[in-house]
Amino acid sequence: FAQALKKQAPEENIALIKISRGGTSLAIEAAGDFGCWDPDYEKGTGKGRGINQYDHFLAGMKRALQTQDIDQDGQSDTLIPAGIVWMQGESDAVYSEEIARQYEANLKRLMDLIRATLLTDDLPVVIGRISDSRDNPEGKVWKHGEIVRAAQAAFVENDKRASLVTSTDSYGYSDKWHYNSDGYLDLGRKFAQALWKLPQE
Repeated sequence: FAQALKKQAPEENIALIKISRGGTSLAIEAAGDFGCWDPDYEKGTGKGRGINQYDHFLAGMKRALQTQDIDQDGQSDTLIPAGIVWMQGESDAVYSEEIARQYEANLKRLMDLIRATLLTDDLPVVIGRISDSRDNPEGKVWKHGEIVRAAQAAFVENDKRASLVTSTDSYGYSDKWHYNSDGYLDLGRKFAQALWKLPQE
């Protein structure tokens, strides 16, 4: 992703802020053992009780925005938000049709919150479409994946500053849940290309 962005804008200074945890959901009911992005999520145990991925996002952004000299060249830097890259949705596609059908509304809510945190109401968003290895005796790994895929497409259709990366359908898998290395590398390039094409103003 970073290399592809640098090819698009070789003279620009680019900072990436990665905030992620595998297996997380948008719906509280689909959090399982991996956690949730919903700000109202209050489950968990020990010190992690009540801590959700949105809290981690806010903490990460606070640290990033407090960093005065990002490239450590002795001069102050200013972060200018340029976009959000989002690859998630599988956990919301596992449990029930009802949870999967909440995905579009949950995604819009979270993207609105992230954009508000970054003080940019129409910040570009690139969504990676979930896909399915079908490496499961019962058929699909993500039982309600088609509903979530449709929700991702609907979000992009209704948001003039959003784009959907669909190349995931052609990727190979390292196990029944994860793409192989070639897939992830291509996904990074496709994310960069999609983000670059979105209007910035």
